[in-house]
Amino acid sequence: MSLDRLFPTNRLTGISSYASISCLIACSSVFGQSALTSSSNAAPPITGEQRLEWVTLSTVGPASLAGGVISAGFGTWINSPREYGTHWEGFGDRYGIRLTGIATSNVMEAGLGALWGEDPRYERAIRAGFGGRVGHVLKMAFLARNRNGRLEPAYARFIANSGSNYLSNTWRADSEATWSKGTLRIGLGFAGRIAGNAFSEFWPDVSNALFHRGNRSDPARSSGRP
Repeated sequence: MSLDRLFPTNRLTGISSYASISCLIACSSVFGQSALTSSSNAAPPITGEQRLEWVTLSTVGPASLAGGVISAGFGTWINSPREYGTHWEGFGDRYGIRLTGIATSNVMEAGLGALWGEDPRYERAIRAGFGGRVGHVLKMAFLARNRNGRLEPAYARFIANSGSNYLSNTWRADSEATWSKGTLRIGLGFAGRIAGNAFSEFWPDVSNALFHRGNRSDPARSSGRP
């Protein structure tokens, strides 16, 4: 076994690890929510139901599923990882692997964040100028609001992005299950978060301009996940 691998290659071990950690974090999400109230000038803390909604939308929402098609399609085109090949079955394998990684990261982020009140949702900067909104898109990939409405480093996101990408080495193809590829995926995860934030920030404006209709969704909060 290569020393570059973080975890054993046994796929059954990977599936078992994934299931165990998912259950643990899900329980934390349910029972870890604090009853503390927010300050008078802050939005109410995110509820357990809203966390579940965020996990669902960020994992299997339209933007996430479309992103999976693009990612799997590109991977199939360049045949990466090479073990999957350039056929429809390989496309399906790539799509499924991405989806399990996204699901693991989202469940971990929502569950861990519940322990200290971190809100994973993206908040639009609708009153700022264009430059300010772009800056907001970038910084909110690394920051999140706590239960008191203050911005702080998104600790749960850092842990979830890193942990899920290294954990996924247990069920990825051999050429992808390495320290270096896991580290690369962490960077791509934050790049994806920035892209998701940009979509959440600007798409409602583009949609309203194109279709001349009001935005019925929450103008400030969004999943922020492509």
